[in-house]
Amino acid sequence: MARTVLVTGGARGIGKGIAKAFLEADHNVMIADLADQGDWNYKLASSETMRETVEELGELGEIDAVAVNVTDAESCKSAVSATLERFGALDVLANNAGIITSGPIDELTEAEWDSTYEVNVKGIFHMVRAALPALKASDDPAIVNTSSISGLRGGQNHSSYCGSKFAVIGITQSLAQEFSPHGIRVNAICPGIIGTAMWHDHLMRDKSEEEFNARMQETIPLGRPQAVEDIGEGVVYLATATNVTGISHIVAGGILMS
Repeated sequence: MARTVLVTGGARGIGKGIAKAFLEADHNVMIADLADQGDWNYKLASSETMRETVEELGELGEIDAVAVNVTDAESCKSAVSATLERFGALDVLANNAGIITSGPIDELTEAEWDSTYEVNVKGIFHMVRAALPALKASDDPAIVNTSSISGLRGGQNHSSYCGSKFAVIGITQSLAQEFSPHGIRVNAICPGIIGTAMWHDHLMRDKSEEEFNARMQETIPLGRPQAVEDIGEGVVYLATATNVTGISHIVAGGILMS
């Protein structure tokens, strides 16, 4: 019987790459994302985005979508319930939903700071608590949390984002120990630089695609930005490696080595 994965933030960008990789690895996939709940400092997912992703990836396997706001505990419970109703089980939780805020700390608003932690950190808290009973019932359970190379190395003007992604690493290691008696493996994926909306519409919004790629060629040892498919491949590995737990897996083309 195919395993089932729930991917938060799964409608676009890295989440879509994760969903695609799991479908190609013969998993059932439920993508969970925002549905018309407004924008951040770059465009977020919509119900139309989710429909388009399900339609596009549907030829690869069994996929469905559900709206979720990871900052709301009841919404997270509903997403898990919808997954169980649709597929009958939940074996892998991919906590990928995340946002970024950048700027000097004296220019960040309290609302921006709080929102970053509400989504990137507390969102994991809500989703894990909602999914835990189903994961305990699985024969092959795993959790993969999306951190970042910014969760391993601080960066100027990124205190809120880096702090939240460092927290993801700590939560991952703690849960790996806490859940090991239940056979639930918990790992983190640490993406590098990827040409998603986060980069093109926020971090490098004044740069063209050509300028972005040229900058990446200079910055990244392997000479190219990472693709969402690279991250998906790494998440599938972490979710299927039966003797790997508590690690932070870097997929960054050599820009950060460990």
